[in-house]
Amino acid sequence: MHHRTSRRTLLTATAVTAAAVATGAGSAPGAFAASAASSASTTERLKQLISRMSLEEKVGQLFVMRVYGHSATEPDQADINANMAEIGVRTAAEMIAKYHVGGIIYFAWAHNTRDPHQIADLSNGIQRAGLAGPTPLPLLISTDQEHGIVCRVGEPATLMPGAMALGAGGSRSDARRAGQIAGAELAAIGINQNYAPDSDVNVNPANPVIGVRSFGADPQAVAGMVAAQVKGYQSAGIASTAKHFPGHGDTNTDSHSGLPYIHHSRDQWEELDAPPFRAAIAAGIDAIMTAHIVVPALDAAEDPATLSRPILTGILREELGYDGVVVTDSLGMEGVRTKYGDDRVPVLALQAGVDQLLNPPSLDVSWNAVLAAVKSGEISEARLEESILRILRLKAKLGLFDDPFVSHQGVDRAVGTRSHLAAADRIAEHTTTLLANTGAVLPLSRRSHKNLLVVGADPASPSGTTGPPTTTLAGAFTELGYAATALSTGTAPTQAKIAEAVAAAQGKDAVIVGTYNVSATSSQRTLVSALVATGVPVITIAIRNPYDIARLPAHAASLAAYSWTDVELRAAARVIAGHAEPEGRLPVPVQRADDPTQVLYPVGYGLTY
Repeated sequence: MHHRTSRRTLLTATAVTAAAVATGAGSAPGAFAASAASSASTTERLKQLISRMSLEEKVGQLFVMRVYGHSATEPDQADINANMAEIGVRTAAEMIAKYHVGGIIYFAWAHNTRDPHQIADLSNGIQRAGLAGPTPLPLLISTDQEHGIVCRVGEPATLMPGAMALGAGGSRSDARRAGQIAGAELAAIGINQNYAPDSDVNVNPANPVIGVRSFGADPQAVAGMVAAQVKGYQSAGIASTAKHFPGHGDTNTDSHSGLPYIHHSRDQWEELDAPPFRAAIAAGIDAIMTAHIVVPALDAAEDPATLSRPILTGILREELGYDGVVVTDSLGMEGVRTKYGDDRVPVLALQAGVDQLLNPPSLDVSWNAVLAAVKSGEISEARLEESILRILRLKAKLGLFDDPFVSHQGVDRAVGTRSHLAAADRIAEHTTTLLANTGAVLPLSRRSHKNLLVVGADPASPSGTTGPPTTTLAGAFTELGYAATALSTGTAPTQAKIAEAVAAAQGKDAVIVGTYNVSATSSQRTLVSALVATGVPVITIAIRNPYDIARLPAHAASLAAYSWTDVELRAAARVIAGHAEPEGRLPVPVQRADDPTQVLYPVGYGLTY
């Protein structure tokens, strides 16, 4: 790990006391932490700091941007090419020097998250670049580490059950512990802001973008889990972010590709969507992310919430009393780009009440648009400084002005430790939900059902480091003393693949099928029907949304795992084998496929042994 000469922190340059910034060796927080007892004095010092910044530096602080590469200064040539094409710079360090960005977001696809030590070095390189600027400023480094189906940092980091799995477990203490472990591991690799927890109430089974990212369909239950996760993450010293305000849970449009409308009345919004955000604010949430959705009952102009002053200032700031950081969802998503051009979106977002502008499609276009709006007076410099103060206040709270660096020793002490991995397995065991168990075929006895075939969908790992699900399940059963064979049949099995699965089922004692969002026309239904016809007991595991059972023919047993990550699949295998009880309870209702007004399995449903 690189070391750098110590330098005075920016804040101490405006105060009487001077302190040294840590160098990457991970020293304890110093002078600023000691002086921050008074929030008034902290605010005053931050205002002094802002007064010394150039207008370009102020504009830059509002942006949180992607960048390609595993290193801040020496990325691979392919990543240099991608940075040049999209941002006009070669490296993260050059982007920080040119645009003075206040934050960077990590993605696996941008090659930011190869392994924990590499991530730590990247984070340190980014912080060094921030402190090398005309006004030395640490950066907020963020990612989407929701766990479950949205996960940017993979193994050997600890991967926790996702939100709906935790909702099925129903334990706020488990939710808090999961957040605390996840937060501690992110902090150790230099990620100081997590875009989690998802605070949407998923009341629409057809929701294509939220689904199992939500804790469930009951607003009060979701609120309790959100508050627990916020406290867990923030107790680990990182910023937590509740998303997607004012609530993305009742839509059948994906805001990545279109502009969703939420047709809740104001009263319905208060009852269904608001409680988790109120709970997050009460729990001390550091940041709230906006949604690219239209809610006509909240804004008659039908602007996306990200660009809506009635929603962000009128409701979030004034009615809910929130004065923390507001960050947009990615400005590259279609939902925010359908009505206005990319040069207007960041300006309108700031006018609506946003503080941070996340991942614009063109940083140059957005940055210059904001700069021009301030110079023309369309956005006042006072309005600009209001957001910068919130951002710097958060950086100060996280201790970044004292020591923004992390160490390899810290990584080894925190990331993927035995106790963390064991906790993840214990928490996952509380989440698996048993929905059907005809003839009490489960738990599956090794004496009568030793030879297993595992087939089904093998979606790509959320983090790029685990799976594939059929192989993971077969391996888990083998470790439990079964003879298990894996056969990937995919999310849309062909007739040839179905015939192969039927042939492979001959002579087996049971077949385990991993199903993935079964639709009315899905050939996964044909696969299950063909396997049932063999007479071999068929056990299905819904490895994403728990609604699959409503579209499948009758079969021996059915479970919901809520994700295809290894920790949840291993837990499902232990439940099937009887090594763990099925403790999960549905956090969403499962309705009849042919009549959605009829509920097959209500919230709270779940069988036991």
